[in-house]
Amino acid sequence: MGPDCLVPLTPARGDATVPEQLAALRDLPPGRLLADLEQAFGSGPLPVQWRSAAERPAAWLHGYASAISEAWDTAAPLWDNARALLDREIRRVGVAAVRGGPEALLGTLSPRLTYGGDRLLVSGADAGTHDLGERPIVLVPMLAGKDALILSLDDREAVWIAYPVPGAATLWRRPAAPARDELSALMGQVRADLLCAVARPKTMSMLAADMQIAPSSITYHCDRLRAARLITRERRGREVWVGRTHRAEELLELFRRT
Repeated sequence: MGPDCLVPLTPARGDATVPEQLAALRDLPPGRLLADLEQAFGSGPLPVQWRSAAERPAAWLHGYASAISEAWDTAAPLWDNARALLDREIRRVGVAAVRGGPEALLGTLSPRLTYGGDRLLVSGADAGTHDLGERPIVLVPMLAGKDALILSLDDREAVWIAYPVPGAATLWRRPAAPARDELSALMGQVRADLLCAVARPKTMSMLAADMQIAPSSITYHCDRLRAARLITRERRGREVWVGRTHRAEELLELFRRT
């Protein structure tokens, strides 16, 4: 349990990027954090883990946002690798909603959920029956274990259900390496090696050092891969970061060793 103000911005009000979420945390009035702490834990002594937040709320909010930012830097490549799963889930939810309605759809999200007659039955630690009325339901697939479930049922505008995307467990496993010889025959040795090297985004200078190739040569091959829509390039300050596209992931999947 914790302050409501630290919960990410609800998708019911529109998508918000991670930088926007972090900016909202840093701009949060310290008084809002203090009020939510009192609402969550009452007027008595706070749990020990929240006392520093109450003593220096502004500094704590900035520190918390910085910690989330560092965590996101580590998790972002995982989200990039999950794009195929998330795209597939969007299609699955659309088909299920049209063909089976909310009863069939919500029953597939988690074994803890049952829906019927505008009421949501939740089992487990947060067991209870909740009247949803005519509020829209916002579904948020998570990269989490199969038993994970986060519910926001008190918002008057919408019901928010975050659930594990099917197949997320495959992301924790090391994928099979692509068959380099076959990939090289398709696009050339240097470009095949370069595409495999950016399983996680790297700077141009990092690629040049890792592959022991002149920066001008790296730039040339990156130009060709970008023209084929296999990589992205993003400037961050003085560095240019290179990452794989969804199109590249699909191509590499064809060359995985079974």
